[in-house]
Amino acid sequence: MKTPPPLRIGDLVIDPPILQAPMAGFTNAAFREIVRGFGGAGLLATEMVNARGFVWLDEHEAEHPDRLWGVAEEARPLAVQIWDNDPETMAKVGRRLAEEYRVSVVDINFGCPVRQVTEKAHSGSYLLREPKRMHAIISQLVKACAPTPVTAKIRLGCSPESVNCNEVAQVVEEAGAAALTVHGRTAKDMFRGNADWDRISEIKSHLRNIPLIGNGDLDSAEKVVAAFENYDVDGVMIARACLGKPWLFAQAAAALRGEPIPPDPTMQQQRDVMLNHYKLVVDRFGEEKGTVLMRKYACCYAQGKHGARFFRMHVAKVSSAEEFYAVVDEYFPVIDNRERVMS
Repeated sequence: MKTPPPLRIGDLVIDPPILQAPMAGFTNAAFREIVRGFGGAGLLATEMVNARGFVWLDEHEAEHPDRLWGVAEEARPLAVQIWDNDPETMAKVGRRLAEEYRVSVVDINFGCPVRQVTEKAHSGSYLLREPKRMHAIISQLVKACAPTPVTAKIRLGCSPESVNCNEVAQVVEEAGAAALTVHGRTAKDMFRGNADWDRISEIKSHLRNIPLIGNGDLDSAEKVVAAFENYDVDGVMIARACLGKPWLFAQAAAALRGEPIPPDPTMQQQRDVMLNHYKLVVDRFGEEKGTVLMRKYACCYAQGKHGARFFRMHVAKVSSAEEFYAVVDEYFPVIDNRERVMS
């Protein structure tokens, strides 16, 4: 295939046009450092930040949210995703992110399907049923953040019976957003079934100038290539699949350049990556909290490997560095399945 051109979000050039999705509880500074070390991601993103919570912390002179850990110092480009349903609150936080933190992109979460965000806070994907409010949020953020570009991430709709992504896409562009990312499921679907890339692709004809970024089920370099070959998108966003494979971006970038896809690291190398990740988390949060936080990451690194179930069962209980290292030494596989077959 022909190598896709760089993605342009306002004046920002994203090359390669492969984005790392913002994922609550996962895409913190430690994870981003691991991804950045492998390369291949054109734009990295933080976890989504609760705008109202940010304002409260600021007013009470408390430390800024943990989800902004590392943002001020780390390499650019970097996007910060925020959520709430109040235009003024969102604009206030967006201005701080643009002026004080000097982030590359401020992204708005209109796609989160979690009940705590939707039904309790009337935010995230809940707002897909209120395009006028979406317009107000985006337009105020655009003014507050200028010249930093503002983008939006949505789902196809709130449910399969109320798909309105084409209408919402037009609202997003009219309000001044610089790009649109679409996850190919509805909020009701959560992560069940398959992402509908045909629906994502159809949205492109409803946009005049801003780029369309597709998201959903991209778990291999081959699927990233296929997304560009088969669908009308300007960029792609990789989400859950990268949590246990932070080298996936580098593999996808090579494939888009028409180069051989680099093999996965050996099991020993993957183990070393995980241990480095653990050290970064503990350095920031301390041994006790860092070890507990690392449990979910460790489970991701083991996913799909021989003996993963036993490793997950034991690592889910660790609460100290000593316990963590002992479980890794005993249960994390160091020989991959192909080597087992050959032996």
